[in-house]
Amino acid sequence: MKKQHWKWLWISIIFSVIVLVAVLYLTFDETTIVYLARMDPFYLLLALVLHVVAIVIWAVKIQKMAESLGYRIGFLYTLNMVNANLLAGAITPSQAGGEPVRIHELYSANLKLGDATAIVITERILDIIILVIGGVIAIFLLGTINIPREYTLIIYVAWGCMVGIVLLFLYSGKNPAMLKRLIKSASCIFTKAWDPQKVTALTERIDCEVDSFHGSLSLFVSQGKSGLYWGTFFTVVFWAIEFLIPSLILLGLGSPPFYLESFVVQIIIAIIMMVPLTPGGSGVAEVSAYSLYLLFVPSAIVGVFVVLWRVIFYYFNIAIGILSSIPILRRTMTSETK
Repeated sequence: MKKQHWKWLWISIIFSVIVLVAVLYLTFDETTIVYLARMDPFYLLLALVLHVVAIVIWAVKIQKMAESLGYRIGFLYTLNMVNANLLAGAITPSQAGGEPVRIHELYSANLKLGDATAIVITERILDIIILVIGGVIAIFLLGTINIPREYTLIIYVAWGCMVGIVLLFLYSGKNPAMLKRLIKSASCIFTKAWDPQKVTALTERIDCEVDSFHGSLSLFVSQGKSGLYWGTFFTVVFWAIEFLIPSLILLGLGSPPFYLESFVVQIIIAIIMMVPLTPGGSGVAEVSAYSLYLLFVPSAIVGVFVVLWRVIFYYFNIAIGILSSIPILRRTMTSETK
């Protein structure tokens, strides 16, 4: 990674650690020790294993979506790509940095840039659609737990933004000219000082890639329908597994699993994490989990729960992301020296 990437990674980690220490300080007492004494490592290990399974499912989803467009990509390649994308997501707001990594790796696997972009954006839209549907369910279930008003407001705003993104995506799929105008207008902000020839070349590249992207979306709804079916199926399975993990952590800490409440809270947190506030949602995720789980989980273990939850979903992701980025960096350096 570049120096600035390491800087943002350390900022994200330090921010997360500070918040976690504060959460532990506010919740740790004598009862916490009692809970820790009867902690069951089996459920905690199972939670970590299921998170790994969810990552594998993500890799298979991308592989199946690529196959539907006529590309063959090895499973280990897509798995390494997904792992590396987790590191980029940990240092960018709303985890948006993962998309460029996945596009780059698909392009490196000899996919057309437009096809690679279509796959990544489509799988991201499928995530948003599932979370939008989950958000509707969460809104109906909010009465089961007493959610603070400020969180309810965030849910509605974030949910509305995601619905807007889905509608914009669907409209741009039918009207590529609008997407071209939107991208060109945005690019003008950064190309004011450019040479006219470079601007013209960029404009032509935008037209070419949007046409390629639109063609790929057309393939998804015609020849590549299986990619949408597999993508939707694996997206549902992925989020179902990820939302189950916090309940397993609670079981490991000797607490009731609170399946329904945890499901609602996880959807809320996932929606909040979509809002670009801090790198990797660092600090925001910890505070959100602490505030929401405190409503129904014994206060003595909320701090420990949040720490274990972030270890699995954040620090583990960073660790495997760094390891998976090494072969990508080696390949990039080798190609540059040729």
